[in-house]
Amino acid sequence: MKNIMNDMMQEIEQNDTIIIHRHVRPDPDAYGSQLGLKYYLEAKYPNKHIYAVGENEPSLEFIGTFDEISDEVYKEALVIVCDTANSPRIDDQRYQNGLKVLKIDHHPAIDQYGDINYVSTEASSTSEIIYDFITHFNDERIIDEKTARVLYLGIVGDTGRFLFNNTTPHTMEVASKLIAFPFDPNAELNKMSEKDPKLLPFQGYILQNFELDNVGYCQVKITRDILEEYNIQPNEASQFVNTIADIQGLKIWMFGVDEGDQIRCRIRSKGKIIINDVANDFGGGGHPNASGVSVYSWTEFDNLANALKQKIK
Repeated sequence: MKNIMNDMMQEIEQNDTIIIHRHVRPDPDAYGSQLGLKYYLEAKYPNKHIYAVGENEPSLEFIGTFDEISDEVYKEALVIVCDTANSPRIDDQRYQNGLKVLKIDHHPAIDQYGDINYVSTEASSTSEIIYDFITHFNDERIIDEKTARVLYLGIVGDTGRFLFNNTTPHTMEVASKLIAFPFDPNAELNKMSEKDPKLLPFQGYILQNFELDNVGYCQVKITRDILEEYNIQPNEASQFVNTIADIQGLKIWMFGVDEGDQIRCRIRSKGKIIINDVANDFGGGGHPNASGVSVYSWTEFDNLANALKQKIK
């Protein structure tokens, strides 16, 4: 794997323009790995043109913002895609227009779309991989507060604040080194969990309308009329996926939001119950304990629910 890192750095050194992508519907790790890599490369190669692109997610704007570039920039550019398992989920399909594509990820390698692929499923997050990438080249000295902050937030996001079982001793070691930089981790974590007061009545709806069975499976269905009643957007609704996570005896839960053209299902599990294989069967994917799927009817949603219940049995 170290040889792959060396090959990637050789490509980076040979190109003056680098464009960094990540997946659609970004989470903190997508932001953290993408921006962390950008900030690191800007510090290491101040004469290169380095861009991070993709749609802004309003709930994550406190982490950072992205560049807008023309199609022309891709003609002489190296493209790096962070935290994205399969090519259809890459935000901004112009990634294909670059000279070469490098993939850096920690999801199971179901689609090796890069010319060079670095995938480590042992890592808690792609942000953790970016830190290891930096230290592999003995560049800890050029990590600054800005880089450390976004990488830390990426790790925190994908480990559920270090509660998920993808948290390893190495993860904690990396996190301890990052919080040594002069940013306020508590203030940043508060920003990550804060919600607009207008959304809290919707949280009350969830707590009164979840469906829990007697084997430890729970689901929430958010239909278009509920979104309209509470004046909430689908991306805002998705922030509440873990509202029911503390139910006693809960093993698997699914949060489905009707987005009009699809029903976006966010699936979570606890302990050793793996759910990304079910997600893959339905055209989605993700982590063993946190995955996502798009279905196109509530009947298909119910079929997915039945498959998840089988995982408990």
